Amino acid sequence: MRIDQYLWCLRYYKSRNQSSLACKQGHIRIGDRSVKPSREVLIGDKIKVRKNQVWHELIVMDIPKSRLGAKLVDIYRQNITPKDVFDHANFQSLSKSPERERGSGRPTKKDRREMDDYFED
Repeated sequence: MRIDQYLWCLRYYKSRNQSSLACKQGHIRIGDRSVKPSREVLIGDKIKVRKNQVWHELIVMDIPKSRLGAKLVDIYRQNITPKDVFDHANFQSLSKSPERERGSGRPTKKDRREMDDYFED
């Protein structure tokens, strides 16, 4: 089975076109190499999928015949993504927006200039 079709069947992407595009952009890796959408998936392959700034790691357990229900996904893959990747603090550090106090109202002209300077870098 093709890698784009496999990721669509396991519900990592809503459409096969999206999974194919992710392959072309380098968001899908088998081993440590980026792959084309037509790459065949074999049982035992270690796949890395980048979604929402996180690299999800999985091992292929079996090849499905068609798209699966969400409850059946774990039969066909083993998720080996480290748990510390999903820490809330980790996602805040990836955010580019500067911190502002909640309820402080609209930014002043000075605040706006500081934010613009922050985003230029």
